[in-house]
Amino acid sequence: MLAEALNLVLQPSVLLYIVLGVTGGMCIGCLPGLTTTMGVALVLPLTFGMDATPSILLLIGVYVGAVYGGSVSAILLNTPGTPASAATALDGYKMACKGEAGRALGIATTSSFIGGVISCIYLILISPVLAKFALRFSAPEFFMLALFGLCIISTISGKSMVIGLLSGTLGILIATIGIDDITGTMRFTFDNMNLFSGINFIPVMIGLFAMSQAFVGVEDIMKKTASTGKITHVFPKRSDWGLIFKNSIPFGSLGAFIGCIPGVGADIASFIAYGQAKSVSKHPEKFGTGIPEAISAPEAANNGVTGGALIPMLTLGVPGDAVAAIMIGALTVQGLQPGPLLFQNDAPIVYAIFIGLLIANVCMLVLGLNSVRLFTKVLSVPKSILVPTIFLLCFVGSYALANNIFDVIIMLFFGIVGYFFQKIEMSASPAILGLILGPMAESNFRRALLMARGDFGTFLSTGICWVFFILIIISLLLPFIRKRLSQRKGNSV
Repeated sequence: MLAEALNLVLQPSVLLYIVLGVTGGMCIGCLPGLTTTMGVALVLPLTFGMDATPSILLLIGVYVGAVYGGSVSAILLNTPGTPASAATALDGYKMACKGEAGRALGIATTSSFIGGVISCIYLILISPVLAKFALRFSAPEFFMLALFGLCIISTISGKSMVIGLLSGTLGILIATIGIDDITGTMRFTFDNMNLFSGINFIPVMIGLFAMSQAFVGVEDIMKKTASTGKITHVFPKRSDWGLIFKNSIPFGSLGAFIGCIPGVGADIASFIAYGQAKSVSKHPEKFGTGIPEAISAPEAANNGVTGGALIPMLTLGVPGDAVAAIMIGALTVQGLQPGPLLFQNDAPIVYAIFIGLLIANVCMLVLGLNSVRLFTKVLSVPKSILVPTIFLLCFVGSYALANNIFDVIIMLFFGIVGYFFQKIEMSASPAILGLILGPMAESNFRRALLMARGDFGTFLSTGICWVFFILIIISLLLPFIRKRLSQRKGNSV
């Protein structure tokens, strides 16, 4: 079966589709406002007349390329190309401002590759085991996972934890807008039909990160700025490799694990990785100032999700994220039914997907390291051209989500909010995290209580819940313990 799979993948036409998919995905990911899901959805109609293997590998190439490509605009412009790169922008742009854009991009590329390869190994070796483990997640486990993610707000709050918690609370409150999933009650909709389904976090993210940066750029258009000069050291230095492997291997594994849990995704994985990297770092105070490990960890995690999300899709027919859901549709169009029978009836295609994912990551590494200098040319574009371009991409990206002008209004509103956030040095990342995890925490909290008839003990009723509970306690205590240790060290000096 492996030989047959190699014969399917190593055809020149199939390899070309993989390269085209990765290249197209990188271009989509680099454009602020566009998303990985949107890119895969746009390419899906092109696969209807193709054979099964090239069609699914083309989509996988777009998936891998887009998740990585978002880091390019996050580092160069502080405007994440995809939600999965929002955590990368926190330190990546700071490194670019220091004149280390090439180094930041090189670390992001190699970390993305390692994270993607690790997820591919997980997919090949233990996909049935991880899929069964993810299947055991019910409402209490999902709530504890969401709560664990929300605890990271304390580690990405910036200079003030109080201000960061306020930002996170704002995101959670925004997430309550819309029709209540449990009771059907209208909440904060003000009889506006556009708010019945809630506020999509993507226009909010575009506004807080991209449009706010465009507003700041308007202020700088009339200012004379020094040239960034030639970008050098794109390939990681020898001293960086130890740091890359140190972060990429564990956080790539974390991303693969999170990816195999249906409904979580790369955006949550990247923030969790960023928060945990800061928690275990010897110098957490440097996070947010532009350090390599703050780029390596989230990039390894969000690319680790690519393989992890395919685990429940292939073995159980349950999509790990929105992109995997589109791929299920692509397989169904080809007459293939994802699930356990896929391994019995069409094993060569399954092996072809394994091999194709690995090739796509190698292709992403080669293209990233060799074409990254072209992407850095964005830094030399005059702001009088760059800022209007960002404005245009923000408008187009927001409108293209649902062809709804209301999403553009939401984006503009939060662009203004993000602008004032920057003025008062208030981090927007906790707001995005609260907006993403808020609905997941609320819905599963209420479902768990309904299932347990109001018994709060259900949240500690399984071993998985206890694991997350311990991780939550550790995440909350580590910043205080580290602060106390640093104070003792300072007093002893």
